[in-house]
Amino acid sequence: MKEQTEEMNKEGKLEITKIEGTEVVEQKKQKRRPYNRTNKGKKGTQKEKTKDIEIFKKSKLKIIPLGGLQEIGKNITAFEYENEIIIVDCGLTFPEDDMLGVDLVIPDITYLVKNQEKIKGLIVTHGHEDHIGGIPYLLKQIKVPIYATKLTVGLINNKLEEHKLLRSTEMHTVEQGQTIKLGKFKVEFIRSSHSIPDSVMLGITTPVGTILHTGDFKIDYTPIDGQRMDFGRIAELGNQGILALMSDSTNSERKGFTMSECSVGRVFDDLFTNCKKRIIVATFASNVHRIQQIVNSAIKFERKVAVCGRSMVNIINTARELGYIECPDNLFIDIDMMGSYTDEQLVILTTGSQGEPMSALTRMASGEHRKVKITARDLVIISATPIPGNEKYVSKVIDELMQIGAEVVYSSLADIHVSGHACQEEQKLMLALTKPKYFIPVHGEYRQLRAHSETAQQMSFEKDNIIMMENGKVLEINENEAKFTGMVPNGRVLVDGLGIGDVGSVVLRDRQHLAQDGLIIIVLTLDSSTGEVVAGPDVISRGFVYVRESENLMDDVKSVVRHEVAKCEEKGLRDWGAIKSSVKENLRDYIFSKTKRNPMIIPVIMEI
Repeated sequence: MKEQTEEMNKEGKLEITKIEGTEVVEQKKQKRRPYNRTNKGKKGTQKEKTKDIEIFKKSKLKIIPLGGLQEIGKNITAFEYENEIIIVDCGLTFPEDDMLGVDLVIPDITYLVKNQEKIKGLIVTHGHEDHIGGIPYLLKQIKVPIYATKLTVGLINNKLEEHKLLRSTEMHTVEQGQTIKLGKFKVEFIRSSHSIPDSVMLGITTPVGTILHTGDFKIDYTPIDGQRMDFGRIAELGNQGILALMSDSTNSERKGFTMSECSVGRVFDDLFTNCKKRIIVATFASNVHRIQQIVNSAIKFERKVAVCGRSMVNIINTARELGYIECPDNLFIDIDMMGSYTDEQLVILTTGSQGEPMSALTRMASGEHRKVKITARDLVIISATPIPGNEKYVSKVIDELMQIGAEVVYSSLADIHVSGHACQEEQKLMLALTKPKYFIPVHGEYRQLRAHSETAQQMSFEKDNIIMMENGKVLEINENEAKFTGMVPNGRVLVDGLGIGDVGSVVLRDRQHLAQDGLIIIVLTLDSSTGEVVAGPDVISRGFVYVRESENLMDDVKSVVRHEVAKCEEKGLRDWGAIKSSVKENLRDYIFSKTKRNPMIIPVIMEI
């Protein structure tokens, strides 16, 4: 489009003289007021009550969450305007108990693959797994430039190197406070506070207005790295006018404020004081601020630090290389060198704060770790609170550690953990600073999104302007309205080993069936001309009954199979599929009547 010529006359009228050679009428310039509820109810001029003459009808902005809503994890959102798309975050989540054998769960990006020619870039808010873990799997299907801050780039690069994608990926490191332009979108990286350094909020300027995406945040006035949230810029955007606020809802059910991260450091100092035991600290590998505080206490009390757990080693190495963990060069020692130091000279940093079955702390507790043996001379600090659903795993690890004789300190006994997410009063402050026209709670399960919306209503936000979104639901929004207009493909893609998406609901159902009821395989050989049984049937049982102790049952099973095959022969049935079905159905009924169990039955018929 050719640039339009504009002149302002003394009366404040904006004279649009030419647009691509087309003459248009004069149009009164109207100052845009911020989206501020204090404007509600004020009498406006006739000009304000009538729509301006539309020279061009603007398209609406589409906001399409593909993950992270009504769930915790696999956060990913697409913003689409006309023929351009930007993506914010691409995370993963970990499998639930019923996802047997599954390693990871990533979002369904079918919509992005179909529209990949529109994608201008992937913007990442911070370096946690639920925001970056799905990136390698996205890049295997879509080539897209990535924009993130320095530490986040370092953590993403680790993943890309592991997946052999590093050289083929266009990576851009941006600074907090920097603005980038991607087509019709401008994205400003606003300094935020979270449990990992270099976290940012995103001020997304679009042709229809500004969207503020908070990412994960908390209000911390005394952050470990001294980098306070840029409240001034957030308030400035609020005064200029924010069309929609998309805000972290993780702790929306909790009243009050989240404690500052620095409060944990004082508790570590108290636990380290006069302690003659070897200290083992389990925490989230990605909580770099927490690791820095453990390091600070180790330096203060003259202890060396050994690191255990692959993810912990990777993140600490990356954070140290990039200058996000400050410590003497000789502080960290190889775990094989622990024998050169006494117990009171050592701290072991490890993964496993959530009781994950294969984590380092869990293996230590069960006596299966090759390099660390827990004894009564150990103090174990679990610096985390259990994620909902992990309570039983954490309790089991604590019990096992105590049975060995170790002293265990966890969140019920001391304040050795604070959240990285905002509670209600901090969420209210964010709403007050931004004053958005529309409020969209994100990053949380339904009850958390609902609690966040209720907090907004307490602050006099109109219920109609609070939008409860769902994964895959397309929200079209502009200055005048916001409405849902359809659905796009969404859901969970299961990663099992090297397989991506080849484990679906049918496979999971079979695995659950096998896990609950076991398997019986019937093998028999038939004469292809007569249909008579030449060999077998042989019965192979796995996870059903122990064959030697159930010989009578197995003999009965063989008799049922012979009987069913004989009936098929009498009927002149030669279709192997029909014979298999008949054997399977009748055998299932017989076994259930005898055992009240329903194992998976697989007949195998060979012919000669």
